[in-house]
Amino acid sequence: MRSSATHNAPLTPKERIIIALDLDSDREALLLVDELIGDVGMFKVGHQLFTAYGPDIVRRIRDKGGRVFLDLKYHDIPNTVAKASAEAVKLGVSIFNVHALGGLDMMKAAVVAAKEEADRQRSPLPLVLAVTILTSMDDTALRRELKINRSLRREVCHLAELAQRAGMSGVVASPREITMLRKAIRGRFVVLTPGVRPAWADKDDQKRIMSPGEAVAAGADYLVVGRPVLKSPDRRAAVHKIIHEIEQGL
Repeated sequence: MRSSATHNAPLTPKERIIIALDLDSDREALLLVDELIGDVGMFKVGHQLFTAYGPDIVRRIRDKGGRVFLDLKYHDIPNTVAKASAEAVKLGVSIFNVHALGGLDMMKAAVVAAKEEADRQRSPLPLVLAVTILTSMDDTALRRELKINRSLRREVCHLAELAQRAGMSGVVASPREITMLRKAIRGRFVVLTPGVRPAWADKDDQKRIMSPGEAVAAGADYLVVGRPVLKSPDRRAAVHKIIHEIEQGL
């Protein structure tokens, strides 16, 4: 059973970049794939695009030669998440994720189902990542809204350790938690981080952010970048600036 996303050689700067296709139409998304496919490693399909166009949008990106991070954060009973995980493997995605707050049994079910389906299909095994705490959250929201009394950093670490116990490939976590995770989690463990903002970009609604160079220096494997590229008048130029920032952090 081979893995499409794990790697022995170090990732190149461009392979680390995942462009978030948070766009209003499939036409826009596919044009962006055509524009950037040679400059980035992967494209993220999230709730907006998947709800509008379904699994077909993933297939169309794959048909163009694009690799896909399916960012649907599965969070349900173990059996339901297991079935969804098998379908993600059938779609040929390189990465998909579940929400760590779904618990140990749910995460284990996702991993087992993905491996079994990859064996059945004789296809690459995607990275299966656990989402810890969304980057739009902070300590105040965690305590007041979710009634989780331990600190955000301690909660992220706890969820990451739970994900490793479940056999997950790694986590989706804020760049501000990368250094802590690298100290706490032993062995090969992928960290994919959103909340990445180049020095020249707006923060938007992200609270726990870091620049691309800082994130890779801290130990991030993959960086999800959306609005700084999507809003740029020259998207390829924006990507190349991000690649330069990553090179400075390596």
